[in-house]
Amino acid sequence: MRGPLYPSSVPAARSRSQRFDALVLDALEPIEQRWHTELTQLDVAVDEVPEVDVTSPESVVWGDDMVVDSNVPLARLVPESTDRRGNPTRARIVLYRRPLEARAGNGTDMTDLIHDVLVEQIASYLGLDPGVIDGN
Repeated sequence: MRGPLYPSSVPAARSRSQRFDALVLDALEPIEQRWHTELTQLDVAVDEVPEVDVTSPESVVWGDDMVVDSNVPLARLVPESTDRRGNPTRARIVLYRRPLEARAGNGTDMTDLIHDVLVEQIASYLGLDPGVIDGN
């Protein structure tokens, strides 16, 4: 028998990437509701893994815009700038799915980790303490 195991309408039919994206949106929603006005010029994106230009892991030095755990980047805050064609780009937070999944033990840990990383990056973007963003 060939075909999908689950109907596309049930959560089990979603890919790991789609489930991760849904977790990010769930974690971002309460923060965005509270800080909507301040976050209108900020985008949130998900990449599988960070781009690394060097071949030696020992020579990699991550910038202050990265959230790093044991020299593995989990997220990055990319400031607003211009692209290769000279068009302006908005600031964005890029979450790296595979490293975050590797760091989280289960679904609850993943939810907490995504929330913590988003709070830290949004606090950095706004120049505030993470406790202020989180409401603590």
